[in-house]
Amino acid sequence: MNHTERLPLCSCEITHQDAIEKARKEMPQEKTLCKAAELFKVFGDNTRIHILSALHAGELCVCDISALLNMTLSAVSHQLRILRQSNLVRYRKKGKEVFYSLNDSHVEQILALATEHVNE
Repeated sequence: MNHTERLPLCSCEITHQDAIEKARKEMPQEKTLCKAAELFKVFGDNTRIHILSALHAGELCVCDISALLNMTLSAVSHQLRILRQSNLVRYRKKGKEVFYSLNDSHVEQILALATEHVNE
């Protein structure tokens, strides 16, 4: 859809109370919806989605991510901190190296679904 295309709107002002009540009952709590919106904000950053995509292939150290994405270690570390705070990635230390991976299968599923959706 282009930006000038108008969306169809109702030409009446009738509400369907049964549909409204069903939606109200099935909607998550406000707190949950706010947390989901914050999660999508984290996913909405181009650099972070690149990092998550790279980690989808497997565990990488910070230096690997930096080289892969042609970014400074500092920039990668900053983005990894945000991803870690959002529980999207986890890390493990091995000597002086720090390896990152996706936190769980939910993150993998979100990435896979998003990719599938945009490729339709």
